[in-house]
Amino acid sequence: MRRIEKAAVIGSGIMGGGISALLASAGIPTVLLDIVPFDLKDEEKDDPKARNRIVQGGLDGAVKAKPPLFMDKKKDVDLLSIGNLEDDFDKLKDCDWIVEVVVEKLEIKQNLFKKIDGVRKQGSIVSSNTSGIPLQQMSKDLSDDMRQHFLGTHFFNPVRYMHLLEIIPGPETLPEVLNFMADFGEKFLGKGIVWAKDTPNFVGNRIGVQNIGKAMQAMLEHDISIPEVDAIFGPPMGRPKTAVFKTSDLVGLDTMKHVADNCYNMCPDDENRETMAVPDFVKKMVEEKNLLGNKTKAGFYTKEITPEWKTIRKVINPKTLEYEEYGKADFPCLQEAKKKESLAEKIRAIVYGDDKGAKYAWDVVANGLIYSANRIPEISDTIVDIDNAMKWGYNWELGPFETWDAIGVKESVEKMEADGMTVPSNVKEMLNSGAETFYKLDGGTKMFFDFGSNSYKPVPMSDKQIILSDLRANKKVVKSVSSCSLIDLGDGVFDLEFHSKMNAINNEMVEFMAEAGEYVKENGVGLVIGNQASGMPAPFSAGGDLAYMLGCAKAGNFSEIDQFIRTVHKGIMGTKYAPFPVVAAPFGLALGGGCEVCMCADKIVANADLFMGLVEIGAGLVPGGCGMIHLWRNFIESKPDVANLTDYSGYFIPAFMNVAQAKVSNSAADARNKGYLRPTDRIVFNKDNLIGEAKKEVLKMVDDGYVPPKKVKRPVFGREAQGMITAEMLNMKIGGYITPHMETIAKRIAYCMSGGDVIQRTEVSEEHLMTLEREAFVDLWKTENTQKMAEHMMSTGKPLML
Repeated sequence: MRRIEKAAVIGSGIMGGGISALLASAGIPTVLLDIVPFDLKDEEKDDPKARNRIVQGGLDGAVKAKPPLFMDKKKDVDLLSIGNLEDDFDKLKDCDWIVEVVVEKLEIKQNLFKKIDGVRKQGSIVSSNTSGIPLQQMSKDLSDDMRQHFLGTHFFNPVRYMHLLEIIPGPETLPEVLNFMADFGEKFLGKGIVWAKDTPNFVGNRIGVQNIGKAMQAMLEHDISIPEVDAIFGPPMGRPKTAVFKTSDLVGLDTMKHVADNCYNMCPDDENRETMAVPDFVKKMVEEKNLLGNKTKAGFYTKEITPEWKTIRKVINPKTLEYEEYGKADFPCLQEAKKKESLAEKIRAIVYGDDKGAKYAWDVVANGLIYSANRIPEISDTIVDIDNAMKWGYNWELGPFETWDAIGVKESVEKMEADGMTVPSNVKEMLNSGAETFYKLDGGTKMFFDFGSNSYKPVPMSDKQIILSDLRANKKVVKSVSSCSLIDLGDGVFDLEFHSKMNAINNEMVEFMAEAGEYVKENGVGLVIGNQASGMPAPFSAGGDLAYMLGCAKAGNFSEIDQFIRTVHKGIMGTKYAPFPVVAAPFGLALGGGCEVCMCADKIVANADLFMGLVEIGAGLVPGGCGMIHLWRNFIESKPDVANLTDYSGYFIPAFMNVAQAKVSNSAADARNKGYLRPTDRIVFNKDNLIGEAKKEVLKMVDDGYVPPKKVKRPVFGREAQGMITAEMLNMKIGGYITPHMETIAKRIAYCMSGGDVIQRTEVSEEHLMTLEREAFVDLWKTENTQKMAEHMMSTGKPLML
């Protein structure tokens, strides 16, 4: 059996630091090495600290990175050791995987690999994170064993958050090594694997760089502005909000230009080579003005602060290279897209429009689709790998060929030819064969069109994966309303899927949970609560429906808010005590109500990238869905029953601070540290496998003879907690650290969580705690300040301190 028990990363820059942090977060002891500084003084040449200055700086950068690279900083960093390439090279001899992440120069890499070949153990895997240098050239003088265990593993930045891992076989890499690394990357590192060929920029950056280059060049040709480009190629096209130019600012214009230049220089025969050349104005920004994006606080966009402390957002004028203020960009095609329900309809509204923006969008999209089809089999053998590379590496909702299906292959090909574009022969052959889409469902199996055989083949996927969109297409939805659905996962297990805006919990969803529970009770054996929303971070559920409750409050209809919370409590507790097992499968944003829905489940199977917390105080409220009840349960039940709990303050204060300070975890491991997850809850690195793993847990509980939890009374801290918190609030108020209304909310949180007007150690029922929670929730809505805070949160996404 092959295992990765120890790894090494050579190169401690942004990528090397990110890869080492991911390995440590996955529980793998890792050695991080870099060069000895060239500028050591004589007295420093024998000083280990000075000789490790570069690698220490790389590690420090990874530790301080925001968003965080480590999932559990305190524990994960202890798995990392550092050294330099002169004094510590022998540390590589017992490593199972060695990753090279040094400067992109062939000679340096060749010399390094020869040196590694001299110390590595037989059978150890060595890979390069190169984004452009051919593997064949890097490995040509290595031993037979190393060449057989040598491959490319191309991560995307930031390593922890980007799902894509491109695996590139070397000329002699053993198949079992490739298969092992693909399985390891998927299962232990949580990555989506794309098989790439040893060609310049591999798959994701080859398609991505050409797409960005074309978008920039076409912008000049169509005489539209940078904000107009970003308005089109953002969410309306299923792309990230950062679109084209804000993404370039984020990545760094120098990095973007380097990757584009590399592709241009190494692809002399590419039919679209000229679209890879960055426009002259971008070259001047990088080479003459050092306008590199976010890292220099000025790129395509910048911000200026007026003497009155007002922020003015500006964008560069490509013609003058001067910054100018800009307003909201809009086109008729974007207005039309807003009216459409599905992403496919939105894209069609844009590319088939007849205004200036639509013509620009069609030019860029059509060129990108044709370019992608022409890259098969050059960079990849299948359309699936190209689509996945763009979804996982660039955060597109639809890959190029999925986009082509969305706008209609036959219709778009006719338009391309009418516009004088050359449609790839493989696409025309597909249409001539009678196939009209790149993907289809056949007997419940998702199929893709394979150009090599000119026929459909099953889309390869892990047996752990369950894709909800495929189940919907296969008519597996058994009940549905506008904001959620109940989907049959097979084997008697059903999935409760949210699909409201940001998957925020609303009244309809709460009522549907009860209906779904009744259906599962009559027709199934268990329930998963999970969805597969996209985004970075994606919303499992970003909270509750503030708009509904704010409307009630402004109308003075507080009895409706009271009834809503009663319904919420009934739904939460109905799920908790259901006669069948319930497993929640959160990922990304699980905030407020989204967190509370998870905490009532029998078990949580969480994705490693989980940002979970009870954040209601930011909207002027206390948690209203039993979140404080279950958080306190998690804290006091984390000890054996035979252990006597004497220091209630040691448990109460961190639980209270979680809610009063709206603490959000930066990972699932951190959510466990904060008490949102229990020790028995599972953490899964690969989001793609989350629903499948949750289903597995349901079936295991069924097989073990599931019995719902018993209702019990739990001891609380009582009046002592409130006195302690009141004293602390007074100190904070005197010091100016808390505003009056925030003090009011914090005291209500303490009152609810400590059990109200009772003495320490009093055992109280959940019904008692729910009453306290409901009364506090309604009372706060009656205040003008809470209404102002909620309204501000809705309009800005930021808390208002009152």
